[in-house]
Amino acid sequence: MGAVSPAEVLEFWREAGPERWFAKDDAFDAEIIRRFTAARGEALSGAYDDWAEEPEGALALIILLDQFSRNIYRDEPRAFEADEKALRLARDTIAKGHDRKLSAEDRVWIYMPFMHAEDLSVQEESVKLFEDLGIENNLAFAIAHRDVIARFGRFPHRNALLGRESSPEELAYLKEHGGF
Repeated sequence: MGAVSPAEVLEFWREAGPERWFAKDDAFDAEIIRRFTAARGEALSGAYDDWAEEPEGALALIILLDQFSRNIYRDEPRAFEADEKALRLARDTIAKGHDRKLSAEDRVWIYMPFMHAEDLSVQEESVKLFEDLGIENNLAFAIAHRDVIARFGRFPHRNALLGRESSPEELAYLKEHGGF
């Protein structure tokens, strides 16, 4: 344990920037796999829970669980296995007021687990958090995610990956819109 620090996670993530965060990039995924797979597993098992005692530590832990899981396990069901813990950590971080001690750009990552939830009430929380944050692009994505959950109760683009059968309406939606 202790193979990585919160500072390493945050430095890597911030240096990567939006052009790499939101694109499917095999080289970026490979770098995250190489550098952070072990730490992500340790974080999921609770080895880094003490990071959450400080705002930047909580931020790093949520990025490790919520974002890096999606890069490390892209196109695998395991991409979502840390979502519940990431959401719980995000809620705790907000309850402690730690999110308010971070920049708006960093707070996006604290709030992202809400956007990833397949639960309408959590999606409503997501929209409220992003409204309060005031970054229009993120708010637009929060609303789009909420609207998909309101319509289908789940993210149809996850169905095949998770072995769920898609309804005809979901298939039509996927044909027109794809996924996030």
